[in-house]
Amino acid sequence: MLSIIVVVMLTFIIRLFYLQIISDEYKYYAKDNAFLEKTIYPSRGLIYDRHGELLVYNEPSYDVMIVMQEAKNLDTLSLCKILHITKAKFDERIREIKNKRLNPGYSRYTPQLLVSQISVEEYGELQEKLFKFQGIYIQPRTLRGYTYQNAANILGYINEVPKKVVEENDYYKAGDYIGISGIEKQYEELLRGEKGREILLRNSHGRIVGNYSDGIYDIASEKGHDLQLTIDMQLQRYGEFLMQNKIGGIVAIEPSTGEILAAVSSPSYLPSMMVGRKRSENYPVLNNDPNRPLLDRCLKGRYAPGSTFKTVNALTFLQEDIIRSQTCFGCRMGYQVGHFHLGCHNHRSPLNLSESIQHSCNAYYCYAFRNMLDNPKYGSVSAAFEVWKNHVVAFGFGYRLGIDMPSEDRGYIPNSLVYDKLYGKNRWKSLNIVSLSIGQGEVTATPAQIANLAAAIANKGYWYTPHFLKSVMDADTIITFEKHNVNVDAHNFEPIIKGMEMAVNATDGGTARVARLDSIVVCGKTGTAQNPHGKDHSVFMAFAPKDNPRIAIAVLVENAGFGATWAAPIASLMIEKYLKGNIAPQRQWLEDRISNAVILPNTQ
Repeated sequence: MLSIIVVVMLTFIIRLFYLQIISDEYKYYAKDNAFLEKTIYPSRGLIYDRHGELLVYNEPSYDVMIVMQEAKNLDTLSLCKILHITKAKFDERIREIKNKRLNPGYSRYTPQLLVSQISVEEYGELQEKLFKFQGIYIQPRTLRGYTYQNAANILGYINEVPKKVVEENDYYKAGDYIGISGIEKQYEELLRGEKGREILLRNSHGRIVGNYSDGIYDIASEKGHDLQLTIDMQLQRYGEFLMQNKIGGIVAIEPSTGEILAAVSSPSYLPSMMVGRKRSENYPVLNNDPNRPLLDRCLKGRYAPGSTFKTVNALTFLQEDIIRSQTCFGCRMGYQVGHFHLGCHNHRSPLNLSESIQHSCNAYYCYAFRNMLDNPKYGSVSAAFEVWKNHVVAFGFGYRLGIDMPSEDRGYIPNSLVYDKLYGKNRWKSLNIVSLSIGQGEVTATPAQIANLAAAIANKGYWYTPHFLKSVMDADTIITFEKHNVNVDAHNFEPIIKGMEMAVNATDGGTARVARLDSIVVCGKTGTAQNPHGKDHSVFMAFAPKDNPRIAIAVLVENAGFGATWAAPIASLMIEKYLKGNIAPQRQWLEDRISNAVILPNTQ
């Protein structure tokens, strides 16, 4: 009996020692009972375009918080009526909060999110009656507002922070907001600012009686940084206007800097659709749309580049001394070897290099491509192919360009191992892969990569990593992006640029005459990209003016046929809009034709 009493007493002594000396459990309960620590959320940074025009700003919003220890005898029906939620929804949320009680850091004395992002009107009504709802507090927050309903895929959106991020990053707590896509995600740490805190003191009845120690332990929040983007919002809006009722993308780049002037992914959505509680309703609709408006086709769309890719091949063949500018090849409506035939359209023959660009001759590039791969100086077809691939990759194909966005696809450039697996090692020939010479076969690229190719040609041998961030407006941050050389001598670009100029401006005809402008020399290259799932894609890339280029551009319209029919006129209108500010009256008919056209799968 005595031993039992001793054991019980020792148990109590050990437990008291643990609770009073070792454990912090009751200290935290006492702290939570005496204080209410409120988070002061910073104002998120604003976003401007390249001309200083405000694009994204903040609007007031409010979260309704509940302290479970204080929430007693609530008139839930009245509260639900003010918040425009059902009693069932309220009960569900309370159950979710109670289920958190086993989570580390949870306390009945700390505010928990009850309803997020109530409107200004709901806030006003609740504020008037807040005294009736013990344990209910209002947490000021902000929502994103938009000057224009454009550039949704560029700007991105914010939403509640995912649970995984909360577990991995001490900055975020459940119920915080974070950038989910676009610029909002890419530059989250710059935009979010730093949270502050306010410590309030409770009396013995749990009521707030003021700031603890007159606020000396409070910390002010720090506003997020304002960002200036490289995009020209008026050009972006114009591109979206031209691409309405079409699927595809437009990417425009300033060649001398790599700054992205516009990135139109079509179809898109209104940025305001992803704000606040409306997002939960709109996201499933957008996500299930068969035309995929949430897909950023500029950075993630993978397409055969078609005949725009002939320019890369031409530069590679020149640099490798496979051809010279005066080299001619014949064409009889295509390239014929035995039973193999790769077709071409009708044009004069033979053609030199610049003329092959002007008229987009398929046979020319089949001959030159095979001449390189079968050249004995490389030792084997596969070795020659690797040399070819390395030149192509230097222009930004096959790997991510490094654009400052959270989602960018690399496109695809195969290596020799791919064909070793397909045909057997040393068993494949140049004829097996000759379609690569005209930008078909296994090669794919994003519209951004095709626009970057135009920029590299405009610069005669180099390109800067394309990017969206121009400056951090309220910080001394220096923004720099890498310069990439393509390992092709500058003089080799001359016949390519001449051919691109002739394609648009030659009096004897070219594949892109529709892109000609009266007072600006446009250099361009059409492409018609084969599409295994339907009608060919219309592709065009260009830069202008020819001397001291200010814009390089790529346009791709899905299921639209020839590059000259839709992509080329869209690019020419974008160039004219950017360089001249308006569309000439004599070209208004072209703008009307493009903007009114409906090119969607269910209309073909």
